[in-house]
Amino acid sequence: MSEAVEPVLEDSLARQNRFISENLRRIFLLVYRMVGNVADAQDLTQEVFVKALQRRDQLKDEEKAAHWLSRIATNTAIDFLRRHGRLAFCELDDMPEQAGSSPLESPEARVLRAEREAILEGGLATLTARERAALLLRDVEGLPAEEVARHMACSKATVRSHIANARVKFRRYLSRRKT
Repeated sequence: MSEAVEPVLEDSLARQNRFISENLRRIFLLVYRMVGNVADAQDLTQEVFVKALQRRDQLKDEEKAAHWLSRIATNTAIDFLRRHGRLAFCELDDMPEQAGSSPLESPEARVLRAEREAILEGGLATLTARERAALLLRDVEGLPAEEVARHMACSKATVRSHIANARVKFRRYLSRRKT
């Protein structure tokens, strides 16, 4: 390999590694919340980055890379759910460590966090794949409804409907837990 090509390849590899490291945790958590299984989420996250790096030339605006990657992740997770049906669950011990979690966290705080996570996972399990995707993209990822509609290849009205249905189902789930 010529000496002129090596720095270009090293720079390209460094950019790819930076892109992956900056987005890996967020994409894994998005996929995990959608599929509900650590092993599947790991495989799908890897698939998302392979797809993204193969299509990197399609990205016109580097500032929109996070949204572009979220769209690939959402579509990959939805395709997986369509092929494999409902969610598979893991034990809380197998869950990825959450942001803000600390080895110094008190046992009480760990129990409360695990309880909140279990409630969230249970509520998400009551939703259809499209409702779950819309709710996660809108309320967790913070995307505007227009962007969620583009991610899901549907209208803004459909996204609003999915989110409204998801919130109703989630509230019902929470009220059933209280009784």
